[in-house]
Amino acid sequence: MTSSTNTLLRVEGLRKHYSSPRRWLSRPQPPVQAVDDVSFTVARGETLSLVGESGCGKTTTAKSVMRLIEPTSGSVLLDGEDLLKLSPSQMRQRRRDVQIIFQDPYASLSPRLKAGEIVAEPLKNFGKQSAAERRERVQWLFSKVGLRPEAVDKYPHEFSGGQRQRLGIARALAMQPKLIVCDEPVSALDVSVQAQVVNLLMDLQTEFGIAYLFVAHDLSVVRHISHRVAVMYLGRIVELADRDTLFSAPRHPYTQILLSAVPVPNPRSPAQRMLLQGDPPSPANPPSGCRFHTRCPLAQPVCKEQAPPLSVRAASAGADGGQEHWVACHFR
Repeated sequence: MTSSTNTLLRVEGLRKHYSSPRRWLSRPQPPVQAVDDVSFTVARGETLSLVGESGCGKTTTAKSVMRLIEPTSGSVLLDGEDLLKLSPSQMRQRRRDVQIIFQDPYASLSPRLKAGEIVAEPLKNFGKQSAAERRERVQWLFSKVGLRPEAVDKYPHEFSGGQRQRLGIARALAMQPKLIVCDEPVSALDVSVQAQVVNLLMDLQTEFGIAYLFVAHDLSVVRHISHRVAVMYLGRIVELADRDTLFSAPRHPYTQILLSAVPVPNPRSPAQRMLLQGDPPSPANPPSGCRFHTRCPLAQPVCKEQAPPLSVRAASAGADGGQEHWVACHFR
């Protein structure tokens, strides 16, 4: 999906199944297939966004990549090394290269630590700097994310929501990672602050060459920050393409319905909203064949019998040159 020489992260056949608790005298329940056979790549300095309905497996995929959640099977190769085969001590060392920005800027920061101590914690755990060197580094990180250096002595409750998320970004940036997982980093912020944080992430990516695995619901944010977009439905990727192609010419019916739900700031726009019928099936008992066939307007008998593979259906000229357009649909 990206050239092998430029690939930073390669995820292949990733699965995360949760076993259901068995009640006394009840039959065993099937496992919940939160993520099922997900594969993608992320290039160096690239932003790949994961989008889809709530419960489709976006966050589980992102956290499984970091082993914050232990996957059931698959492989996660960072610079060619499979993170799932590392011991806990080895994985701890690799966490220098993979950091995360959490969704909630309030819950993700310890209220007992000062802001400078929060950002210095990774440096203290992994670095060999003196206290003075760490403080200097923390003040430099504060300036990079748009915070005043003297704010290192404040506590998290003294910051606004946007400033707290900037603290989280500074903490993720401290060890100069190659990849940052962004788990809906702006969804808890005011709209006016969201643009500032997204632009900050893009500026940091340009300056430091960081790759992002970006999880989001807001498609306007995704369109602004992404290089490529992967659309997930019920634990699987159904479409993957470069940003411009996916938003201008989506091929999978689910992607088309998802994009049609984006509000258009023009009441006279001729665009027709496509309605998604029915409720999402349970991941503990997913439909046979194509998982979307129970709600798909194009469904045929073959969709119920055979699961369409995620395969290249077209090639487009994206912003970074030729891009492959991957679709999991029998008719697209």
